[in-house]
Amino acid sequence: MRKIAVVNLKGGVGKTTTTVNLAFALALKDKRVLLVDLDPQANLTLMLCVSSQKTMYDLLVNEETHVSECIVNYKENIDVIPSKNLDKAELILAGLPGRETVLKRKFEPVFNYDFVLIDCPPSNTLLNYNALLYANEVFIPVSTDYLGITGLRKVVKLIDEINSLFKHPVNISAIIPTMFDQRSKISKESLDEIKKGFNGVVMNPVRVNAIVKDMAKQGKSILEIDKKSRAAKDYLKIADSIISTEFEFF
Repeated sequence: MRKIAVVNLKGGVGKTTTTVNLAFALALKDKRVLLVDLDPQANLTLMLCVSSQKTMYDLLVNEETHVSECIVNYKENIDVIPSKNLDKAELILAGLPGRETVLKRKFEPVFNYDFVLIDCPPSNTLLNYNALLYANEVFIPVSTDYLGITGLRKVVKLIDEINSLFKHPVNISAIIPTMFDQRSKISKESLDEIKKGFNGVVMNPVRVNAIVKDMAKQGKSILEIDKKSRAAKDYLKIADSIISTEFEFF
């Protein structure tokens, strides 16, 4: 089972969009996926219009809550754990012993998936520490603009800190360039900069596509709205790359 934190400390890079669409692309390739919304903004939960009596909040702060109580079956091959009140949960976690590894302990019964994808908050928080100390891989969506590389460097620094402080090896196994405009000089230069130092893990870029804006409005993934769109094809191609590299990391 591949446990993946989808992280960028810079907002507006298509992190949640990437998490959702990769899940759908992997599910179309017969992979079982658990989507976890660990972002206090709950954009993934809102985007997919999912709800549950018990959410990530209950799982993190209530010792008696079992992970199975929080999982919602969304579609074939896709389950979701929705987010609610995670800003409050983080305050409670701060006073607990072993606060950085609560998620890891609570997720011990989770095993019957090919992929666990965690949509992480766009800030250096205790929630991100929990995600990274559970995960054994990191996917980093990076916008192809001049500020994109800044967010990438911050994530790399955070991962280095995790590896050093907690002796928990977590691999950056996919860097996913987003919002790529083939006509833009800035996009091309940014993509070249992203590729420097990350040979082998930079995926094909996700091209700019107006259909992305329809996701939240329709409560559907890009692959459900228009499987033939540029963005849908890009995410399917990335899913193929991710599946093909599976045994390089495990």
